[in-house]
Amino acid sequence: MGTQLDDVLAALADPARRRVVDVLRVGPRRAGELASSVDMSGPAMSRHLRVLRATGLVEAAALDGDARVRVYRLRAEPFTALRAWLDQVEAFWGDQLGAFAAHVDKEGDER
Repeated sequence: MGTQLDDVLAALADPARRRVVDVLRVGPRRAGELASSVDMSGPAMSRHLRVLRATGLVEAAALDGDARVRVYRLRAEPFTALRAWLDQVEAFWGDQLGAFAAHVDKEGDER
């Protein structure tokens, strides 16, 4: 597992950050809107957004050219990398279960 994936998994390990990701799946939001949506204080939301931005899960952009107002949105790339890793894990367990099923069938045929 690579460092970036480690950081993504660590960031998503926090339930509050997963709630923020769930809200952002619907569409971009300002920090205040996010804080209200997940019933969190502004300073706490700021800390969580800092972690999500540092891992590349979220990006911020100025709203309509006003640099004072930031809108946060999800970035696809970290989720694509996470999905690829999960697909590898799923394939491993699929192979393991397939081998176990073949073993059970073979044992059953021998009895």
